[in-house]
Amino acid sequence: MRSTPSQSVLLHRPFMFYLCARAITYMAFQMLGVAVGWQIYAITGSAMYLGLVGLAQFLPMFLLTLVVGQVADQYDRRNIARTCQVIEAIATGVLALASFSGWQSKESILLMIFIIGAARAFEGPTLHALLPRLVPANIFPQAAAWSASAMQTATIIGPAVGGFLYTAGPTAVYMLTGTAFLSAGLCMTLLRIERQPLKHEPVTLRSVLAGISFIRSRREVLGAISLDLFAVLLGGATALLPIYARDILATGPWGLGLLRSAPAVGALTMSIFLARRPLRHRVGITMFRAVAVFGAATILFAVSTSFLLSFAMLVILGASDVISVVIRQSLVQLKTPDEMRGRVSAVNSMFIGTSNQLGEFESGVTAALFGPVPAVLLGGIGTIIVVLVWIRLFPQLAAVDTLET
Repeated sequence: MRSTPSQSVLLHRPFMFYLCARAITYMAFQMLGVAVGWQIYAITGSAMYLGLVGLAQFLPMFLLTLVVGQVADQYDRRNIARTCQVIEAIATGVLALASFSGWQSKESILLMIFIIGAARAFEGPTLHALLPRLVPANIFPQAAAWSASAMQTATIIGPAVGGFLYTAGPTAVYMLTGTAFLSAGLCMTLLRIERQPLKHEPVTLRSVLAGISFIRSRREVLGAISLDLFAVLLGGATALLPIYARDILATGPWGLGLLRSAPAVGALTMSIFLARRPLRHRVGITMFRAVAVFGAATILFAVSTSFLLSFAMLVILGASDVISVVIRQSLVQLKTPDEMRGRVSAVNSMFIGTSNQLGEFESGVTAALFGPVPAVLLGGIGTIIVVLVWIRLFPQLAAVDTLET
């Protein structure tokens, strides 16, 4: 019996170790997000500090972007990822010790989150650049969809586990999170691929900026990255979920865990669908439509006072977001030469990864100024406006018909 592309992807042993490492790491980040969000809001009672958690993750990613790309293109990407995961485990261990010993403060939380953000700045682009070497190019879109599926599964499990364990205190969550980071490092150690000779180019301004130059030269790639950037930046409702859970929907940490898991429920369902039935045609227009649905779901979530309706809107938000993610990731990786994937992935991560954290900061600031509901509502409206503007600014993206190379 002839195997399907998705089955062929799952038979690649290195890809499976990669998938496990990414899923475990992502689950750890989600558990960490629940614990940090609830603990810092309990300590401060301030929406501003929820935003500062996002800023503490954004700053190292933004400042290190150009260095990250150069490192990822000149050194073994598996070693870089493994080192980052060990650093994340150590920083999480400090959070556990601080909580257990009773000297945890908003400053200690922000400092450790800053360190974890610096490690993530290297880890994310490195893992993205590593994936195309693990599977043939013709099945990369399916590999990207399965990767998204695994991460979304982790995103469902992580917040739910984090919210449940938090009833025993933040120390339990931080200890499990640190163990998860170490387990991901073990998966990277077991990952074996054929080593290619590394090109140690002299570090020049031109080589450092090569990723930015490449993206600027490909309008469809620039359009996809920037569209996702503004959608995530404006639609950063997840930073305010502790406020929605406690003050608007009247639930506890368990409710926060479920709300944080809701986008992943939709994303997991959609990513499995895309892995089995990949997007074939009109992918550019599909991306614009998906981001518009993302904005509409954000608007409905903003005004909801029903837990079930809020959960449903977050599910739709996650499903639409993963369509955009799979299209963007496939466009970026398949159109980039391997020797430049680290630098291009670093720029991509700066735009997309940091926009999550910067979006959280923006949401925290606007919530502090106007209240949480107007902050999320304005973000959803802004996302739809961006879609309407971008479809005129980047007709090259709208014209993309297929992801096949």
